[in-house]
Amino acid sequence: MDFGVLYKKYEELKQKLELEGLFDEIHKKRIPYMPKVIGVLTSNTGAVIRDIINVSTRRNPKVNIRLLPVPVQGEGAAEKIASAIRLMNDKKLADVIILARGGGSIEDLWPFNEEIVAREIFNSKLPIVSAVGHETDFTIADFVADLRAPTPSAAAELVVNDVEDIKYTLNSYENRLKLSLKRKTEIMRLRYEKVMNSRAFKEPLQDINQKYILIDNYIKKMENMSTKRIKDLRIEEAKLISKLDALSPLKTLTRGFCIAEVNGNVITKAKELKTDMEVRLRFQDGDKTAKII
Repeated sequence: MDFGVLYKKYEELKQKLELEGLFDEIHKKRIPYMPKVIGVLTSNTGAVIRDIINVSTRRNPKVNIRLLPVPVQGEGAAEKIASAIRLMNDKKLADVIILARGGGSIEDLWPFNEEIVAREIFNSKLPIVSAVGHETDFTIADFVADLRAPTPSAAAELVVNDVEDIKYTLNSYENRLKLSLKRKTEIMRLRYEKVMNSRAFKEPLQDINQKYILIDNYIKKMENMSTKRIKDLRIEEAKLISKLDALSPLKTLTRGFCIAEVNGNVITKAKELKTDMEVRLRFQDGDKTAKII
């Protein structure tokens, strides 16, 4: 189809949906801080899914990626993308969805400019991140989605928080609490010394002793509160790490399972394997190559 005709259809649909409020910020859903399962709608081959998996697992090795393969261009692609979004929602297959494909011409990206896809994104109960094309490409899906990422890799970075950053933040909180306690203790000590050196309080020693006891009790109370807060933070950190460990795909391998891959793609169905095809089997302690007979 002629570029001019496609661009006109794009602008007409964009204006129509904008007037209906599908792009309004008030409808944008919040991306979960620590999603357990990330649903990915894209082709099951190519660099896009590999980039998303590599970035996600680097930032959080325990994250679970659930790929639902869909055609990303050509006739009928829009209907299948919309159907996949509905399936993800109906079966609650993920906590957040990444809708992704690589760059291309306006004709290649056209399924993401179809009204059926736009309305399915808007109706989704699960938050959706659109990562279609390159940074300079904008589709109707980008405007309706809850968040737009310039590339599929950037989408993975936006959705998957870095576990090391979380640990660093917890350690920073602990250090700030310790520093705050030290400063407050020093302030109370200076106040006490000022009271002791004050001429008005040199004679009534009984009052001074009472104030000293109150100050000492206050300092001990602050120390106890700080110690409890640090302990709570460590407990929360341990729970978080435990949850992340429970989601690890490596845990499955330790129970006697293995992951089958062909050309870097994970095999989930027997019909995907053909006779004489070489299959990479990933076990807990290493990889082996097998041939289908």
